[in-house]
Amino acid sequence: MIETIDALAQGAIQLPPDQRYALAQRILASVEPEEATSIDDAWTEEIRERILKFDSGETKGIPGAEVFAEIDRRLAP
Repeated sequence: MIETIDALAQGAIQLPPDQRYALAQRILASVEPEEATSIDDAWTEEIRERILKFDSGETKGIPGAEVFAEIDRRLAP
């Protein structure tokens, strides 16, 4: 079994980075609990909705510097 895993790993390492990433995602998805998948699906939908609202002008972005300044202000003692 170890030899098989080593052979698979060696073959996977030779793949281009994007294919290694896709393979890793498939392997991880095969061992994640079902509820994690539903959470991922919910976040994917939330992200889609936020992008649509941003693209339509319904919401506006806030520059990162402003966001971090606000966080620093709130966390300051």
